[in-house]
Amino acid sequence: MNPDGDAPPAAGVSIPRTDGYEKVTGAAEYAADVRPPGRWLWAKVLRSPLPHARIVRIDVTRARAQPGVHAVLTGADVAGHLLGRRIKDAPVLAHDVVRFVGDPVAAVAADDEETAERAAALIDVTYEELPAVYDPLEAMGPGAPLVHPGVAAYEGLPHPLDGPTNRFVRNEWGVGDVDAGLAAADVVVENTFTTAQMHQAYMEPNSCLVALDDEERVQVWASSKIPYAAKSHAAYGIGIPPERIRLLPVTIGGDFGAKGQARYVPLCYFLAEASGRAVRMVSDYTEEFMAANPRHPAVLRVRTGVMRDGTIVAHEADIVFDSGAYAGFLPGGFLPGARAATGPYRIPNARITASHVYTNNVPRGYMRGPGRVQAVFSIESQMDCVAEAIGMDPLELRAKNLVRDGDATGVGDRFHHVRGVETLEAAAAAADYGARKAPHVGRGIALTKQEAGGGIAHASVTLGPDGSVVLSTPIFEQGSGTYTLLRQVVAEALGLAPERVRVEVWDTDAVENDTGISGDRGTRLGTQAAHGASEAAKREVYKLAAELLGWPEERLRVAGDDVVRDDTGERHPWASLLSRTGQPAVGTADIEDEVDSGLTAFTVQIAEVSVDVETGRVRLLRLTSAHDTGRIMNPQGHQGQIDGGVVQGVGYGMMEELHSENGRVSDLSFADYKVPTIADIPELTTVLLEPGTGFGPLNVKSIGETANGPTAAAIANAVFDAVGVRVRDLPVTAERVRQALEASTASRS
Repeated sequence: MNPDGDAPPAAGVSIPRTDGYEKVTGAAEYAADVRPPGRWLWAKVLRSPLPHARIVRIDVTRARAQPGVHAVLTGADVAGHLLGRRIKDAPVLAHDVVRFVGDPVAAVAADDEETAERAAALIDVTYEELPAVYDPLEAMGPGAPLVHPGVAAYEGLPHPLDGPTNRFVRNEWGVGDVDAGLAAADVVVENTFTTAQMHQAYMEPNSCLVALDDEERVQVWASSKIPYAAKSHAAYGIGIPPERIRLLPVTIGGDFGAKGQARYVPLCYFLAEASGRAVRMVSDYTEEFMAANPRHPAVLRVRTGVMRDGTIVAHEADIVFDSGAYAGFLPGGFLPGARAATGPYRIPNARITASHVYTNNVPRGYMRGPGRVQAVFSIESQMDCVAEAIGMDPLELRAKNLVRDGDATGVGDRFHHVRGVETLEAAAAAADYGARKAPHVGRGIALTKQEAGGGIAHASVTLGPDGSVVLSTPIFEQGSGTYTLLRQVVAEALGLAPERVRVEVWDTDAVENDTGISGDRGTRLGTQAAHGASEAAKREVYKLAAELLGWPEERLRVAGDDVVRDDTGERHPWASLLSRTGQPAVGTADIEDEVDSGLTAFTVQIAEVSVDVETGRVRLLRLTSAHDTGRIMNPQGHQGQIDGGVVQGVGYGMMEELHSENGRVSDLSFADYKVPTIADIPELTTVLLEPGTGFGPLNVKSIGETANGPTAAAIANAVFDAVGVRVRDLPVTAERVRQALEASTASRS
């Protein structure tokens, strides 16, 4: 303690993770660990072996006859029940038609997992195979097989459709006159880039447990980071009011965008209803790779018009996202990050079109920076192509065109307190960008910006007569360290050590709605709620001090365990005041912060690689990541988010690709689907600008989604710098580099 009795600052210092001890000791309770009262059952799903087929007949006789089987359901039993975060197009179980390899066709609930799996395998299904389409460009063409002939009638479409089509959403953003801008340009550069589907590779597979209580309420434990939305989605899929559903908090073992839905909750509900027992379902990783919600692959066609002095005058991006068999796993029905396809550059004439297309592939969902990462790869690769075309250094081209305060981007966004150029310069200095390089060694630069999402948040802080401090939150943290962050916010506001603050997580009965933790909202919204609740709790203490001690409320503050008079220096333990009433001091905060803030955060990354020209092998030698930040509440946690994001970016850029052929995913285990290990990660250098303007009274900016955005483009640009060939298709593998080298040699001969 300081001499005046105040604790040292709780914010701006690294403290252990709030959930760290439970996770490393195995005490943390995940959805798969919950043991409800009474006997419960295991659920297993029979999945389609075909990408597109009519279900002619299902015979469940042998499955129902198995000892230990309590319920068997098919699509006919739950016909008409559709799922979707916005677009309601995914059946609980496929009825009449299957649309991808892995589509759930039937489900079994049994005494144990092995019995359920064995019984599911005994279900006989007769299919009539239908024509299928796997390429999103072909799916938009005339005569392509329709994945959803009735799409125009689906609830939740962002825009009405005139009739059957595989392109269920088309968005357009932009400013100015693109055609005129391209016509006026000195040079026009055209390219097509593609990105692969990528699995989120969370450690905990999707899992849920559903129990029906005596009051006909549905008790749910599920690995979902947005429980209030999941409650609403599940209620729609079941066909009951949301008030009947209660999600209880459990530990979530990673997410990266994929656990924002309640896909299997309705199915477990129907099995629980049919069997009269609680039902648990835990996916194995074969099912995760085959039938979960990987990142959208995309085809990105771009044209950029530039003047000889490097001024960009026009840019056009046409993006086609392969959404797979269903759109129901997209929160808004589309990928908003596609707006990043013009980058944070001043472009007076720009147009982005983004199409989302049904195919008979595994349904895609959200992953960290949804749509943004694909868009950033295209624009940041294109910037280097433009620089080459006019003979300008890629860093100079970016610096010339980056937005400053008040400038409009290519989609009309304007920001204040912009520090893009400063972040660019800091990255270049730290990476020795202009230093000499060995042969076949290259450096590549890429950048992005990120705005935190808005929404609704709640918190409560309770000061007890026994001196206890409890922060209550409706956030179900997915592993990003939000509980630690909020604990520090409360401790800082009260002048206490963070370990004095206990975190209590509410279930979904606590408040009417909460936006949850996606889209960097934990930092923007959660900190404001925790701070506001702390201030409200202090005001309750001031009222009590005025009543019992006669102290003036306007001259009081809470400093650690005491309430202090600033005018006289007198101190009195607030717990002593509360004990005289026997009641706690409770402060609550309800935050609604949904307006465009005008704030953004920049990330600039520089990759240094060496390329073996004989084999095409790329070695990542060094990666520098520079960040425009607000006040950093927990340096260790902040750095962990940067490091984790970079590693994901390296995977996206160099190795991760969920392969499929004719709709069949071939990478069905981590033996086949490779993610980066420590052997793949080079020296990481982080550069943090001095804190700038951030959100709320704590002046914070989010970090969770930004660090994985530019990495792939920085690597591709570095490969070009090293050996002069451009890889336009992710990931940048040795095979693709070698092919590009061979094509380059052939073109010169």
